Parts: sequence; structure tokens; C-alpha cells
Amino acid sequence: MRNHPFIRDGFSVIFFVICVVIGTIFVNSFIFRSFTVEGPSMEPTLYTGDRLLVSRIGITLSQLRNEQYQPNRGDVIVFKNPNFDPITERNEYIVKRVIGLPGETVTVSDGTLKVYNESHPDGFEPDPTFDDAPGSPTSGDSTVRVLRDTVYVAGDHREDNFSYDSRNGLGLVPLYDVIGPVALRIYPFNEARTF
Repeated sequence: MRNHPFIRDGFSVIFFVICVVIGTIFVNSFIFRSFTVEGPSMEPTLYTGDRLLVSRIGITLSQLRNEQYQPNRGDVIVFKNPNFDPITERNEYIVKRVIGLPGETVTVSDGTLKVYNESHPDGFEPDPTFDDAPGSPTSGDSTVRVLRDTVYVAGDHREDNFSYDSRNGLGLVPLYDVIGPVALRIYPFNEARTF
């Protein structure tokens, strides 16, 4: 090898590339992933073109404990579209806000979204409890019981059909489809922030 530095350099480059590939796979699988927002469904919280970092740490820790990961109410999450069909759908991953948790009932009526559970048998409006309150009244009229191992999600732009979510056709999101909560908006740089 001393007489052939090109061979040594070639092995060094190959080793470096292998380490980068393994590191990238590890980071994407267990620490964080990056996604770009498409569409107006999360306005005014997120806009088309926003670049997000989604934390995988909670899911990784839950898997290590052999538990099912469950996001918190109000978390803005990215998940795999449960109705994704590569022929008819272009959005394999969707970003929405968690509204209802397993065992709860979520209603939409007269422009208001309410959650009913054991602690609030008369229901409560979750929107005022969020740091980023949705920017429009809620359209639709429905009552949905959130099943085990699922969550009810809604976009922050809830007027008309700007958001395809649990209110109007998306249905409940299985927990195994959740990629993780949005941790950081990294682009545009002047609007970078944590969630």
C-alpha cells in the first residue's frame, strides 16, 4: 500500500462514502427527517415551501421501550397519508395538527371544533389552548369517535376545503403512520422557529 497511494486514497474515499450513507440512514430513521410543506392547509402556521425538521426521537424511544408512540394534542405532526395511492395521490406525507386522542369524541358544528373525554364530558374547544391558534372558523358538521391507536387531525386553515383532514375524508390517522412532531422550521431563514 505504501507504494500505491492511489489505492489507499481510493479505499479512504470508499470508506468515507459508506460512513456518510450509514450516518444519513441512521439520522433519518432515528433522529430527524426533513420535509417541505405543500399547500395552504396549515396556514397561517405553515406555508407552502416551508422546510421542516421532524423529530424522530420520541418514536425511537417508544420503540426501544416496546410501546406505541402517541403525539400530544396540539402537536403539529407529519404522517404518511393513510389513503396514499401513488397513481392518484401526489402527497405521500401530510402535515396537520393533532386534535383528538384515542377514546375521545370530536365534533364539528357551527364553525366550532370540540373534544369530549372523561375529563371534559361537556366538551372543550382545544384551539385556544394552542400557541398557534388556527386562523379561520371550522367548516363542516361531523361527530367522530377516535379509535384506539389513532389520532384525529386537522389543518389550521379549516374554512371550506383548504385542508384535507379528519373532518372531511382523510379519516383517522393510525399511530404507526406518524413520522413525528415538527420540531423546527428551518426555511425561510428569516422565519425559522421551534414548535
